[in-house]
Amino acid sequence: MADVEVFIFAVEAELEAMDRERVGVHRRGCKPDLALRRRVIGLIWMLTFGGMQWRIAGLLSGIPFTTLHTSFARWSRLGLWRRLGQRLALDWRLACGDEVLPSAVVVDSRSLRSAPSAWARGFDGGKLVKGIKLFVASDKHGSLLDLELHPANTDDRAGILPTLPRLAALGFEGDLLGDSGFKGAPFAAAALEHDIHVAVSPGGTREGRFLPSGIRWVVERLFAWLSRYRRLNIVYDRAPDLFAAHIWIAMISILSRRLVAQTQPQ
Repeated sequence: MADVEVFIFAVEAELEAMDRERVGVHRRGCKPDLALRRRVIGLIWMLTFGGMQWRIAGLLSGIPFTTLHTSFARWSRLGLWRRLGQRLALDWRLACGDEVLPSAVVVDSRSLRSAPSAWARGFDGGKLVKGIKLFVASDKHGSLLDLELHPANTDDRAGILPTLPRLAALGFEGDLLGDSGFKGAPFAAAALEHDIHVAVSPGGTREGRFLPSGIRWVVERLFAWLSRYRRLNIVYDRAPDLFAAHIWIAMISILSRRLVAQTQPQ
């Protein structure tokens, strides 16, 4: 199966599950056009992967821009992408023979350039990037468990802090591994309130190149995977939840493809 077909199948299954739970996926009294919905889901994947503009995608597909973007925004604000991405991450752990919940998560940040239309902009003096800083928490497989978005001048500890109660809500209790940007007694105390223990391991260099220490290389690999999706390299979205949705969509595409490949006979 093609990547987009696997993605459509996974999203449709989650939409049906949310519909059974009365989450509010569809407008009251409206029966969804399933063929149109499949086309919209496929176009959303193509927009994330190829970086096309919304209005151009609408013109080329024949689907009105309002239908396309409204569906994407509605599903984003209902938490579809985060919910599906986290479920697939835990499913992949089971498929790899691990426990459902990790005993440690790896955290890191990356600064991304943003357009003037983005919801916020800051200047990262260390990376010399004007835009948004992405904070991620992943497991040892590089699967995204949670994320935060802030202006690029945000401190690493302040940026990752909102993810701690959400990780605890997933049931995570264990070590949080990060570089020296996450060092500090107040941050460690805040994490301990959620039964999360901060373990700092600064990276080194080899022949002038940055070298992450220990298992922290998995989050660098995660950033490399995400960079293949062109929509994620420059921030254009006017709201943080919409850009976060594109990140989750990329992760859903990666994990759903892996899960399908593992179940198919060799």
